[in-house]
Formats: sequence, structure tokens, C-alpha cells
Amino acid sequence: MPRMAPPPQTETVGHLTSFVESLRLGSVWAENSLTAWLTLLISIFAGLLVGRVTAWLLGRGAHRWEAQAWAGRAQVLFALVGPANLALLTVGLQVGLAYLRLGGPEDPLPKFAWETLSLLYSIAVFWYAYNLVDVIDVLVRRLARGVDAPLQRQIVLLLSRSLRVFLVVIGTLFVAESVFHQDIGAWLAGLGIAGLAVSLAAQDSLKNLFGSLSILLDRSFRLGDRIISCGYDGTIEDIGFRSTKIRTAAGHLVTIPNSSLVNNTIENVSRRPAVRRIVTLQIAGRTPSEKLRQAVQALGRIFEEDDIRRPVCPIVDGVERPPQVCFEDIQGADFKLTITYWYAPATDPAYAAHAQRVNLRIIEELQKAGVEMAQPVLR
Repeated sequence: MPRMAPPPQTETVGHLTSFVESLRLGSVWAENSLTAWLTLLISIFAGLLVGRVTAWLLGRGAHRWEAQAWAGRAQVLFALVGPANLALLTVGLQVGLAYLRLGGPEDPLPKFAWETLSLLYSIAVFWYAYNLVDVIDVLVRRLARGVDAPLQRQIVLLLSRSLRVFLVVIGTLFVAESVFHQDIGAWLAGLGIAGLAVSLAAQDSLKNLFGSLSILLDRSFRLGDRIISCGYDGTIEDIGFRSTKIRTAAGHLVTIPNSSLVNNTIENVSRRPAVRRIVTLQIAGRTPSEKLRQAVQALGRIFEEDDIRRPVCPIVDGVERPPQVCFEDIQGADFKLTITYWYAPATDPAYAAHAQRVNLRIIEELQKAGVEMAQPVLR
């Protein structure tokens, strides 16, 4: 009858038992004096105590910096609390092991002790790097002041998770090669193939991701801004990780991928310092020149009235731009008058109300001057 292979669990327990036996822990206990073991115990306790005190000091310093609004520096110290505690404990363990006789160079116990210490030091270093990822939250918040909080949280979360996964992978590969002397060539090849497959499958998502980052860093627009892009004119209602939602004047909600927004021209209407308005008046050609001159002067005086003059912006981008009323052109048998002025702040509802007041005053002054508008030509 053929022998059955032992189950994997039994085989693992057997390997572990043989490894423990090869360490010869009984002989190590007998070869070292009580003083050496007490030294090991005191060193571990001293490392633990110094680690706790150092962690307390780091935490206190971090809280003090945080109270002074130095969030980035405070986070650097907060990240060091746990790793410093582990590193100092490992130093105490290393000092105590130096007083023990663990066997010759060929014995497995000295090698095992050194690999354990290397593993603990490596964990402390990569743990600190892992915690430092939280500093990105502080830096991104500084870079993204004025940008919408939902997008900011998504970008920070994505960057933090990506960096942490990267650090875990790098740390695992480093420990496997440096501490346990494993060949990581096959691991890297597998990771390269998997990364290529993932990048090809998520190509569009990656484009939208970088689009979100560009929107965050460029600050092209924010929630509530009115923009014109990709053939749409509307107000920003939501900036997400994958797309941006725009509410058009007709009430339609348009979803545009962030990659498309970044690759197209964005006209931010809300960022204009003032609204330029041009009113064109077509005057009947039979109007006498004296009445036409009176009409131009009367229309100019409209902008001296308090309720109309107050929001009219005389200086735009450092350039003086007072309201202008001009007899601009003669078109056939008719005369063309042009009124140009700048309105600020550029708020659509207030601008519409002001434009209505200006229009009513224009009609009133033209009627007072006895000036008739030209009749439209029907085709």
C-alpha cells in the first residue's frame, strides 16, 4: 500500500520543530551566566524605558508645534513616535545580546539573532516612512487652498493609499532580500507583468486621475464658478475623482471627464473682474444732427446718476475705462450709437437688474430728446 504524503500543516510544524532544535537553546542557557541573562533583561528594559520617554518627548514637541500652527512639522514628529520606540527597544535588545555567548559563526542562533535585529530595524524605518505619508495631507491642503473639499479629500486619500501600498511592497522586497537573502528577481518580474496589465485596464481612469490632480494644482475653477469648456456653458456643481458636473443655463446636468477638461480650453466666466456691456442703438436717419447731439449728451449723463454710477467700474486691471457714448457709424440711411461700460462685481443677477435700469433710462432720454429708433427691416 503506497505511503500517503503528510498534510502541509504537519510538514510545517515539523520544519519549525527541527529549526528550534537546531538553535540549541538549552546549551545556550547553560553556557551563559546569570549575570549575562540579567544584563540582557536590564538592556531590554532600559531600551523599552528610553523608547517610552523618547516617544513622550516627541509627542509633546509635536503637540507644541501643532499649537503653533506648524502642522507639517508636528506630523513629522507624530510619525516618529512609534518607530523610535521600536528602534530604541531593538537597540536595548542588541546591547543585551552582545553579552551572551550564542555559539560559533557556523551555528544558526547568531545568524537568527542578527536577522531578527535587522528585521526589527527595517520595520522601524519603513514604519516611519509609512507614517510620513500623513504629511502629504498637510501639504496638499496647503496647495489646494480655495479648491473644493470633496476633491481635496479624494486626492489625498488616493495619494496616501498609493504611497502606502508602494512602501509596503518595497519594504517587503527589501526585507526578503537583505534580511532573509531571498531572490526577488522572480517577484519583480511578476509585479511588472501585473502592473502592466493593471495600467492597460485602467488607462482611462488614470487619465482622469491626473486630470483631477491638474485641476487641484492649477485651481482653474471651484464649486459655484461659471465656466465655458467642451462646448458647455454652466455652473460647477461637483468636482469628483473621475468627472466634473456642470449645470447649464437650461437646467441640464452635464458630466465631463476630468481628462477632457484638462485637454480643452477653460473659460472661467466667474473670474472676470468686471462685465463689459456694449449697447448698440440704431437711430432713424431723419433725426436732425442737433437732436442727435443732445441724445448723445443725455445718454452720457445717465451714468452720473447714483443708482447707475455706483456699480459701474471705471478702472479694470489698472486701466481707466469710463463709460463711453459714441456716434460710431452711419449705416445706410440710419445712424449707429454705441454705449460701452464695465460693471463690477461680475454677478449675473445684479448685472441683469442694473442693465434693465440702464435700458429704461436710455428709452426715457431718447423719448425726451425726440429721437426715434430705426425701424427693423423685415426679410
